[in-house]
Amino acid sequence: MAEPPASDHIAVLFSAETIAARVDALAGAIAACALREPLVVAVLKGSFIFVADLIRALHAHGLTPEIDFVFLASYGNGTTGGPVEVLRDVESDIAGRDVVIVDDILDSGRTLLFAKERLAARGARSVRSCVLLDKKARRTEAVAADFTGFECPDRFVVGYGMDLSNRYRELPFIGIVEPGA
Repeated sequence: MAEPPASDHIAVLFSAETIAARVDALAGAIAACALREPLVVAVLKGSFIFVADLIRALHAHGLTPEIDFVFLASYGNGTTGGPVEVLRDVESDIAGRDVVIVDDILDSGRTLLFAKERLAARGARSVRSCVLLDKKARRTEAVAADFTGFECPDRFVVGYGMDLSNRYRELPFIGIVEPGA
């Protein structure tokens, strides 16, 4: 496993094995919902590894979901707080389908709320959400995920698709960045 740059230390928060077990449990919970024509919509970029593992686990639990992607940004000039923008929209027909939005982390709730409302307005039969991490300390919107992997401390996390300036997405675990440690 590649080490982080000398200036950063990444402390493991959730190991690859812990994540794999939780993804399988999430897939089982989603499969138990008896979704009709399921469409998994991954929010890019951070969810790409999570959604790949999740759809394979859904298959193992007997589902055959279609997958599509939406690329949403809400960072503005800083790390958060700008208006939610659609950089790439879902191309699949959503009308009458059970949709599961998959995202890496639920923090303020602005992006998830925007995505849920947008897909519901396009005629989805139901819109559920599955997030790998729930960082409740940052919540500003009244929104909760239907399926949650882990509660996340109010710390900056990387790995398993999540990044710091496009670094660390490749890590097989989720870790906390400890600069200069």
